[in-house]
Amino acid sequence: MDAVRVALLREVLAGTEWVQATRRFARSLRTSVAPHGGGLLLVGSAAYEPWHLAAHLDDEAAWSGLPELSPTLVRHRVPSGVPAHLSVGLGRLEAAGRGETLLVVTPEQPGAGLLERVHDARRNGATVLALDGGDRDLHALAHDALAAPPAVPVDDAGPDAEACAGAYAEAHGEPPAGTYADGVQDLDLDTLQHLVSAAAGENSLPAPRPHRRFRDRLARLADELTSPPPPRW
Repeated sequence: MDAVRVALLREVLAGTEWVQATRRFARSLRTSVAPHGGGLLLVGSAAYEPWHLAAHLDDEAAWSGLPELSPTLVRHRVPSGVPAHLSVGLGRLEAAGRGETLLVVTPEQPGAGLLERVHDARRNGATVLALDGGDRDLHALAHDALAAPPAVPVDDAGPDAEACAGAYAEAHGEPPAGTYADGVQDLDLDTLQHLVSAAAGENSLPAPRPHRRFRDRLARLADELTSPPPPRW
């Protein structure tokens, strides 16, 4: 998702909590991986590897001149013959400690084994962040957490869900999978990851400018785009 589509997404979500919530979480991420930090570890559940967030953060690190945002993807299963930067297993979490940041991203329950490793990393001094579906045990371990909203019946969805459905369609060019009967869809975890990674790469959080035209904001974002670096992932 490019910067212009992120801007469209934020515009549609302007009346909801999600623009500020994702920027707040991105601020926690940037603060924890400041240059004096020890690196960013990114891990999902056994069934979910956050490949897209890893790639987006790697891009944002290059575009924004913040190399500390480039994550190490920690994997539950490491296939043979993969490159070194994709060969980091769960044992890396056992070595996580003070100055390092562990970002857990999963739409499902993380599982007891991962929670135990996250607990050990926090006890050893690592900063723990969670971007997930709202697992209570994971949030209890996290220094900061952001959860995608749960699906609700269409009659109870309200204006936030309608805005999220429109935002997804604007950003992706199609309605999201698993829509409700009337096409209403709550903001999903994939879209939150796009918003968080984009905000993490911003050099500063923009001040509100209520009188500035939306077209002007898009033009400014488009001007800031540069050629993407060669992909690592």
